[in-house]
Amino acid sequence: MSAQRILVVDDEPQILRALRTNLRGAGYDVVTAATAEEALAEAAMRPPDAVILDLLLPDGSGTDVCRELRRWSTVPVIVLSAVGDEKEKVAALDAGADDYVTKPFGIDELLARLRAALRRVAHPSEPVVEIGDIRVDLEKRAAFVGGQPVQLTPHEYGMLELFARNPGKLLTHRTILREVWGPSYGKESNYLHVYVSQLRRKIEADPTRPRYLITEPGAGYRLVEPS
Repeated sequence: MSAQRILVVDDEPQILRALRTNLRGAGYDVVTAATAEEALAEAAMRPPDAVILDLLLPDGSGTDVCRELRRWSTVPVIVLSAVGDEKEKVAALDAGADDYVTKPFGIDELLARLRAALRRVAHPSEPVVEIGDIRVDLEKRAAFVGGQPVQLTPHEYGMLELFARNPGKLLTHRTILREVWGPSYGKESNYLHVYVSQLRRKIEADPTRPRYLITEPGAGYRLVEPS
């Protein structure tokens, strides 16, 4: 089997070199681009298995690249953001990015995020999704914790199903509201917080210290396997 191809997009030569070395060391085939134009051309000519994309590029933003990619590709995209780029980071996630890593970052974290993104593509959600003690039967629209059925409201189940179909993926407030409640609720983040709290009370052993439904401050939530 040929190595999975990763397109790395960044205009900082030292970061490109470091990522190329570490990704190749992890067994990936790596191609690089330093501009938005190069990134889109490379993705079109030789479609990668995943993209690692810096948000700040000399001829545009990573958000614009991600939005353009999403017009014709479902390739997983992990964005790299500087600490002060929170609004741009969320905008990229809403434009279709799968995850983000904040600069400076540890290579082990980036590789873990990359593996998770590639697994989601290789193994789309089955009719039954199990994450730790949580089991979601997508066909029957039923949820269980520790083998016991959990009574959820339609919106609570809608959120849990969305998370179960995207295990480990960061979902922004806007994405969750749009997918579960509809487009008119895209900015009601306080409204969402109430429902997340209710859902945690039903699926977490200690809702004040969640192990499954994790908050990513300023961005959204993700459903994870407890460590």
